Amino acid sequence: MPLAVCATPIGNLDDITLRVLAELREADVVLAEDTRHTRGLLERHGIKASLLSYHAHNEAARAAEVLPRLAAGERIALVTDAGMPGVSDPGAMLVRTALEAGVPVTVLPGAGAVETALVASGLAGERYAFIGFLPRKAAELEALWRETAAWGCVVVAFESPKRLPASLRSLAAFDARREAAVCRELTKRFEEVARGPAAELADRFAEPPKGEVTLVVAPGAGEAVDAAPALVAVAELVAAGTPRGVAAEVVARLTGTARNDLYRGTL
Repeated sequence: MPLAVCATPIGNLDDITLRVLAELREADVVLAEDTRHTRGLLERHGIKASLLSYHAHNEAARAAEVLPRLAAGERIALVTDAGMPGVSDPGAMLVRTALEAGVPVTVLPGAGAVETALVASGLAGERYAFIGFLPRKAAELEALWRETAAWGCVVVAFESPKRLPASLRSLAAFDARREAAVCRELTKRFEEVARGPAAELADRFAEPPKGEVTLVVAPGAGEAVDAAPALVAVAELVAAGTPRGVAAEVVARLTGTARNDLYRGTL
């Protein structure tokens, strides 16, 4: 039997396909990122199944255990807490290992935070790039904004609610006018999609929000900005007694010039 990779709801438990429900009913075992979470989903749909944990800390061991069972003809389904296994969630290793061992893999599609956020943002175009979770370090974030500004396509990323304020401040410092959307608690009761320039979103989410977040960022301007007038403005503010960091932040928001460039350029 093939390994069945099953997409599960990203919030609303009714967002599950008939194919996935049928597969979960027939499975000999269901590999689940969090067995308690998956049991709640199964109970919601009246399904009884044998659950086995499969998460980031036991992927290798579970893969070695599961492959012989698949080869022996057992029907095994793989799920994560939300969305598609292997997309910023455990699963990719098992899929690769199965394919390398000659075990067929079938994917049962369903709800996904990336596409849902992309459409809800109003920024969807012909192309987009999904980059997983945003980097945590400030320098890496700035490098990412600089790199993606030249891509010419929408960027979709996952972010921790605790780190969202810092990430939005970083984006606003790089390009205050770059359009973005913070998509929070998608498909759930308190779903929110906040759209606007990076500077406005940074102000709106100055404190961490609740719930899971998907960030959608519009293409960059793709053209070089003349930083000379902005540097002059920062220098004048500093001469008038404004702290250099504050001056760089204010001028960055008004002109779209990268804050760090302004700060370093007036040292």
